[in-house]
Amino acid sequence: MTIRIGLSIDPLMPRFLDLAREAERLGIDSVWVAEFWASDAFTPLAAVAAVTERIKLATGIAQLGARTPAMLAMTAQGVQTLSDGRMILGIGASGPQVMEGWHGVPFDRPVQRTRETIEIVRMITSGERLSYDGDVYRLPLPDGQGKAIRSRADTAPIPIYVASLGPTNLRLTGELADGWIGNSFFPATADAFFDPIEEGAAIAGRSAEAIDRVVAVGLEFTADDPAMIAAAGRRHADGYAFTFGAMGSATKNFYNDAFARQGFGDDVAEVQRLWAAGDREAAAARVPIEIGSGTNLVGPPATIRDRLVEYERSGVTTLRVGLDGDFDRKIADLERLMSLVDEAGAAVATT
Repeated sequence: MTIRIGLSIDPLMPRFLDLAREAERLGIDSVWVAEFWASDAFTPLAAVAAVTERIKLATGIAQLGARTPAMLAMTAQGVQTLSDGRMILGIGASGPQVMEGWHGVPFDRPVQRTRETIEIVRMITSGERLSYDGDVYRLPLPDGQGKAIRSRADTAPIPIYVASLGPTNLRLTGELADGWIGNSFFPATADAFFDPIEEGAAIAGRSAEAIDRVVAVGLEFTADDPAMIAAAGRRHADGYAFTFGAMGSATKNFYNDAFARQGFGDDVAEVQRLWAAGDREAAAARVPIEIGSGTNLVGPPATIRDRLVEYERSGVTTLRVGLDGDFDRKIADLERLMSLVDEAGAAVATT
């Protein structure tokens, strides 16, 4: 099966609805909306649902703890109904800075919270009466006046994808999720992620092949010129300084841990140290260019075609692509990418 392409869209950028329509025309499989400390993820997807017919609509990701599991299910059901069944509920634990600093809720027991949220959402979307006795959630509240309630919405299964990087959460993904949302990913070290997913699937007695494996990449075409290729890789590497330095606490950064498991432990530790010391420029320069070029689609068309082959052979089933540039450039890059996807799929099929 040829690798599928998803598209990350930003509802704050001009003409994002036009971009979604064009993506559907070009055969893009899904559009993804992030949620951090700007727009929510669901409202833009509802708008996209109104102007498209086929393309899947995915949260990438909805933050656990920002909503109760019941509200998460209700919101997803709303988009599912508006889109005639195209919703993908992508969820993730986020981190303490966002959950405690922005939402004002404790960041605790993220793996258990993920497990219980999946189980509760599936109870609701399957039409069961909601009675749940977990470690994080107990519904109805014990010794309260609440009653077990059944959803009045039209019920239908909604695929649930989990953003996970650590081994424990990856195993949970393999055990329960319909898909994995990944980043910090090199095809050559795919086993760092896929082995735990397969372990979790084995625990659940199911095949890991049923799990959609989604990896985020940036896309940047360049001329076939070593200096231009290196400059593009450097730009993408520089962007990781914020990830390594700010997307986590001094003692816990899930992204840094993921890169450390793939051989970059000393590098990310030094980037984090420089960032904490206030030297943002040195932190960016310290990120190895291999990280920028190795976790994205960067280079001339022939190089990107070969990279698509690597991703597909590693076991990735969907690439979630981020684009730069104005509207016309985005459309041109998508057209070029989809042609290369067909070439890469043919290459994989014949080898």
